[in-house]
Amino acid sequence: MEHRQIRADYDDRHVTVYQAYPAAIARPALAAGRFVPPFKPGRMTWVKPSFLWMMYRSGWGAKPDQECVLAVRITRSGFDWALDRAVPSDAGVGSRPDVRVQWDPERDLHLNPLPHRSLQLGLAGEASRRYVEEWTGSITDVTPLAHEVRALVRAGDLDAARALLPAERPYPRA
Repeated sequence: MEHRQIRADYDDRHVTVYQAYPAAIARPALAAGRFVPPFKPGRMTWVKPSFLWMMYRSGWGAKPDQECVLAVRITRSGFDWALDRAVPSDAGVGSRPDVRVQWDPERDLHLNPLPHRSLQLGLAGEASRRYVEEWTGSITDVTPLAHEVRALVRAGDLDAARALLPAERPYPRA
């Protein structure tokens, strides 16, 4: 496996990315099937194609203001558009790029860091607006899945926990 590799659940038309929000943002988005107020398009929002990295970031959907974990199906063309414009987070100092990329250690089922890196994309400005208005196909609440996987890990049933994980594989870049 490459040190930096985009791994995602995807098909010919869509890529799943994950985000965690407070209920005040997640519930209206789930009801509408898209991001609506109080979500603020144009502001920086970070998407992660790695389910386990999102579990690390959100504490399995238990951290304050991250208690609702969402799986967002976006268009591959939108995801690729963002990847093509991504600037490393640390290179954007002093500027405000619309897409930032950050590579963080991927996580195992115990949320321990692995030796390879997982992608995060920060979307702001035009990219955030496109994410909300054009790219988002569906939004699903995967908080119950997060809690179920965590319970299995805590019970020591790693095979059952692993069987519930989304099928993430290397994402092809043109």
